[in-house]
Amino acid sequence: MQDHATPVAANGSVTELLDSAVASLVRDTDASVAMLYLLPRNGTTLHLTVLAGVPAQLAALWTRVPLTASTPVADAVRLRCLIWLGSQEELARRYPRTALVLPYRFALGAAPVRTGAVDRGGVVLLWPGSHSQELSSEERQAVLTGCNSIGRILQRAERSGTPVLPGALPRVLPPPEPVPPGPAEALAAAEFVQRLPGGSCALTMDGSITFLDDAASALLGARAEDVLGTLPWVSIRWLDDPVVEDHYRAAVIGRQPTSFTVLRPPDQWLTFQLFPGNTGISVRIIPTTEPEPKDDPEPPPPPVSAAPSRAGALYHLMHLAATLTEAVSTKDVIELAGDQLMPAFRIQTLVVMTSAEGRLRVEGSRGSRPALMDRFDGAPLTSGTPAAHVLMTGSPDFYANFDELRRAYPSADLRHAVAACAFLPLIVSGRPIGSLVLAYDRPHPFEDEERALLTSIAGLLAQALDRARLYDAKDRLACSLQAHLLPQTLPDVPGLDVAARYLPSTRGMGIGGDFYDLIRLDEDTVAAAIGDVQGHNENAAALMGQVRTAVHASAGAPPHEVLARTNRLLTDLDPGLFTSCLYVHLDLAGRRAVLATAGHPPPLLRQPDGRTEALHLPPGLLLGIDPAARYPTAEVPLPPGAALALFTDGLVEAPGVDLDDATADLAEHFALALDQDMDSVADTLVHYARGATPGTDDIALLLISALRPEG
Repeated sequence: MQDHATPVAANGSVTELLDSAVASLVRDTDASVAMLYLLPRNGTTLHLTVLAGVPAQLAALWTRVPLTASTPVADAVRLRCLIWLGSQEELARRYPRTALVLPYRFALGAAPVRTGAVDRGGVVLLWPGSHSQELSSEERQAVLTGCNSIGRILQRAERSGTPVLPGALPRVLPPPEPVPPGPAEALAAAEFVQRLPGGSCALTMDGSITFLDDAASALLGARAEDVLGTLPWVSIRWLDDPVVEDHYRAAVIGRQPTSFTVLRPPDQWLTFQLFPGNTGISVRIIPTTEPEPKDDPEPPPPPVSAAPSRAGALYHLMHLAATLTEAVSTKDVIELAGDQLMPAFRIQTLVVMTSAEGRLRVEGSRGSRPALMDRFDGAPLTSGTPAAHVLMTGSPDFYANFDELRRAYPSADLRHAVAACAFLPLIVSGRPIGSLVLAYDRPHPFEDEERALLTSIAGLLAQALDRARLYDAKDRLACSLQAHLLPQTLPDVPGLDVAARYLPSTRGMGIGGDFYDLIRLDEDTVAAAIGDVQGHNENAAALMGQVRTAVHASAGAPPHEVLARTNRLLTDLDPGLFTSCLYVHLDLAGRRAVLATAGHPPPLLRQPDGRTEALHLPPGLLLGIDPAARYPTAEVPLPPGAALALFTDGLVEAPGVDLDDATADLAEHFALALDQDMDSVADTLVHYARGATPGTDDIALLLISALRPEG
C-alpha cells in the first residue's frame, strides 16, 4: 500500500463490497475460479488482488502481469475486449506459454474492468473442462455485468478518497460453506462411506488432508493423527511423486474427476480417484494390480507448485525458461525473474550484479530492500564481499541465518538487512558473468533440493541476461544513431506551444524510420513535417535522414511542391522502401494551416472549445512510387487556442483494433487534455498509446498549439 492513499484493508466496507462482487460474479457465471487484477493509475503492471476457487500457491506465479505480456488478461485489458478460450487446443494456439505450464482441461474467459475511458484492471474466470467450447450469451452478459459492477465499486472508492490499491499478496476468498447435515444425515453418510470398497479421505482446496477413514489409513500405512492437516505428498514419502501433485492440480483447476495409480512399497499398487468440488476434493483409494504398460505412454504434463518439491522443480524450471524467452532487455530479465521467483519462494529482495572493468555493478533489483547491495556497487572483484566471491569462484553460497553470513564475511555489514540469503553465480559457457542475490526476512534453511533448484534457475537467468546485455548494447547504439537523425531541440516560436516525442518499438533493434521536424521560415511562417519510412532497421533510419533533409531543403515552398520534390528525389534514389509524410505550412499572421499528405495518417485538429476531429485530407500517393504523383492541399483555420496533433501510425495501430476506432479514442484523449500544456499532452497521449498498442511499432508525435493572447 502507498502512503498517500488510505489502504483499502482499513476500509472494510470497500473490501467487502469488492469481495462480494467477485463472489457474485462466480455464482452468476457458474465459473469455478475467479482472479481479479487491478491496474494502478498510470501503471503498466496488473496486480492480482482477489482470488476465488483455488489456493494462493497455484496462482503465485501470476500475481503480477505486465500489460505487454502475451496473456489473456493482459490482452483483454489492453485491447478492451473479452477474450474467450473454450478449449485447451485454443489456449495452446493463442497462448502457447500459458498452455505449456497449465496443461489441464478448462475453459477460460478474460475481460477488462473499465469505467468510461479509465482502465482499472481485468478479470480471469475459469470453467470446468466439461464446459461448452462456446460462451453462451447469458454467460457473456453476466461477465460484462460483473465487470461493470466491480468497476463502479473501484470508481466510487477512488472518488471518496480511499482508492483500492493492490496489496503484496492477493486476498483469497474462502470456499462456500457447505450445508451442515442433520444427525440422521451425518450417520447415514458415515455408514455410506464405510460400505464403499477401499478407503476414503478428503482434501481441502490447498491439498491438506481433513478426513481419513480407517480403511484409507491402513492402505496408506499412516495414522490419521499423523497426517491430518498435511499435504499427502509431503507427509507420506512414497507419494512424493510429480504425478500425484499434478493430478491434484488437474482436479482443482479443471474441476474434473481424475485418477492415477502408484506403487506403495514394496509391492502394493493403489488407485486414487479424485472427485473435486467447490469446497474440496473427495478421494477414493482402491487396491489394484500393476497397470499394464502402454505402447505409447503419454508423458505427464508439467506440474505446478509454489514450493521447491520434486514437482515444483520441474514446474519452476519450465515456467521460468518459457517466461524468459519474452525478455528482451536486462530490465526485462530482472523484472520477469522477480515476478516469477519472489512470490513462489517467499523471497523478499532479489538483486542481480555483474562485473565491469574489474568491479561489481548492480544491474537491477526487486523487493522490499532494493538498495540492499548498493554499498557494494563499484567494489573491486578482489574485495571480501560474498557477491564478488561467488562471481570469481563460480560456486554458490547459502546462509540459513545471519550468524552464518557474519562468520563467513564479518565485514559484510548486512545485520539489519537480511535474516538469510543466497549468493548464486550467473554462469554462461562455463564463465561467471555475475551474481544473483536472494535475501529473506527470516531464517531460511536451504534443503539440498532447493539449493539445486535455485542453482539451476540461476543458470537459466544467466543465459537470458547474457542475451539481454547484447541487446542492450545494440539498443544503445541504435538509440544514439536515431537521436542524431532527429532534431535535438525544437525552435522557439512566439505564439506557438509545441512538443514532440519519439519512442522506438520495444521489439527489434529499437531504430526505425519515423521522423518529425519543425522549421521556422520567418517571423510569421513555420513548417511542420512528420513521416514514416517503411521498415525498422538501419536502412530505414538512413533513408529517414535523407527524407528529412529533402523536406528541410524544400521547406518554404507550397506544401504540394515540398512533397512533390521529395517524391522525385526518392524515386531517383530507388531505395526499395516507401515513405508516408504529412507536411504543414503554418501562417501565424493569417492564423491558418495548409496541409498536404503522402499516404500519412490524418492529423487531429482540436478547436479552442475542445471539439476534436481527424482531418481527412485529399489523398496523396506514398513517396517513392510514382515520380509524377500530385499532392493536393487543404486549408484549415488555426484560431488562438486551437491545436494540431501530427503522429505516425504506431500511435494508433494494434492487432485486432479498428484504425478508425483507435483514432477516435486518441482524439478523445486529446480533447480531454484541453487545459494542459503541450508537453503534458504529449506525455498523456504517448502513455495512452503504449497501453493500447504495447510497443508494436515506433511512435513519432508532434503537437502544435496556437497560444491565446495574454490577458
